[in-house]
Amino acid sequence: MRVQDVMTEGVQTVSPGTAADDAWALMRLKRIHHLVVTQGSRPVGVLSDRDTGGLRGRSLRAGRTVGELMTKPVITVPRTTPVRRAANLMRGHSIGCLVVTDAGKVAGIVTVADLLELLGRGGDRSVETSKRWTLKHRAPHRKRALATGVW
Repeated sequence: MRVQDVMTEGVQTVSPGTAADDAWALMRLKRIHHLVVTQGSRPVGVLSDRDTGGLRGRSLRAGRTVGELMTKPVITVPRTTPVRRAANLMRGHSIGCLVVTDAGKVAGIVTVADLLELLGRGGDRSVETSKRWTLKHRAPHRKRALATGVW
């Protein structure tokens, strides 16, 4: 399965010069947790709900811009990236989303919530099994066999 199969299109973007309070209000209005920060059509960062301090972050946002609070550099992946690779990137960088690009432009976003939804649906992998390697019987676990004396 590829990132393009689980990503959200129609991503909300803001510029680095946008007031942090305005960006936070946009996230509340749209009920989203991430905004992609762009200069022109090029992604330069991500602003998350955590970056803005959440509901109690008014003093953190006061008089500041998105560019001051955003996470940078932005981690991007192409549409054809396997979902497993995307999950490992997010885990490795301790981030909640990846920006999906197509020819250097923002095409979508994939979040931890998208991956959890995929797991919940049971679509975490498409595995092809070979008849040659299919088990015909189940052997008892070695430790259990030693303890019970039954092989």
